[in-house]
Amino acid sequence: MTGAIKPTAGLAALLAGVVLAGLASLALGSLSVSLDDVVGAFTDFDDSDAQVIVRDVRGPRTLVALAVGAGLGAAGAVAQGVTRNPLADPGILGISLGASFFVVAAIFVLGISSALGYVWFAFVGSVVAGATVYGLGATGSSNRAAPINLALAGAAVAALFGALTSSVLVVDTQTLNEFRFWMVGSVAGRDLDTLAVAGPFMAVGLIGALVAGRALNALALGEDVAKALGQRVARTRAVLLASFVVLSGGAVALAGPIAFVGLIVPHIARGLVGADYRWVVPYSALIGAMLITVADVAGRLVAKPDEIQVGIVMAVLGVPVFIALVRRRKLAEV
Repeated sequence: MTGAIKPTAGLAALLAGVVLAGLASLALGSLSVSLDDVVGAFTDFDDSDAQVIVRDVRGPRTLVALAVGAGLGAAGAVAQGVTRNPLADPGILGISLGASFFVVAAIFVLGISSALGYVWFAFVGSVVAGATVYGLGATGSSNRAAPINLALAGAAVAALFGALTSSVLVVDTQTLNEFRFWMVGSVAGRDLDTLAVAGPFMAVGLIGALVAGRALNALALGEDVAKALGQRVARTRAVLLASFVVLSGGAVALAGPIAFVGLIVPHIARGLVGADYRWVVPYSALIGAMLITVADVAGRLVAKPDEIQVGIVMAVLGVPVFIALVRRRKLAEV
């Protein structure tokens, strides 16, 4: 399928959309703030309540939302390219459940109860899950992580970490009470210190994903064609999976498991620019950033003066889109 717009024009439009979403996130919520106060909070701070809210509360929250969305969007594109599975996302390769188990373990064993404390354990859990999936997927006589092997290994690792997480939560109510606030998926209460932990890793992963467009295009044609084009398939796949793990792991560490973003965003990107991953990855990052930020704003406005966490908003929006994707694939196979 070819894209319906010129890639460079679409990229500029998405960048503008991200900026507008960021401004909306800074201005809208239980207390609406004027555009003058939004700008003044960063250029001429006067210590007013509105500007304090913008700079100290909504500013970090907006940056976290943008980083999480970009990470999940780009990670989903990489996952679908590497596995050649259009339904791949951080969940299918066990990343989210690996992070969840390590967070539960941190709460249960060490009594960690802050977002800054969770982020390290969630990130390490994501890396452990990703390494385990790759290790299992690369075993066998061929000693290569073929797409079907990765998908099967991801399902097995996800089931294992899910069972371990449930076993802890069943026996410890206090851990369950702490964990449920993280697992719902939210960017509220995250500060710049939390972003500073995962942000640099995610930046490296995003750069890796952005420069790997040609490699993803080659892998999409199959291993034999990729080798004929000069790709070292095993090494390329390992590097791409490392980028995926860092991106999705950092996003999950920052905001908890947020479903559907990594799944649906690459499909939207391919609908706009076609199957060229040199454009799909940056489009996915920008669409993801805009989607999470807008969903967070919507969650604040729908339930004023309270709010609905972004993970819940994305679940409500993502389910019908996921059903539509599955139905479209079934119709295409008829």
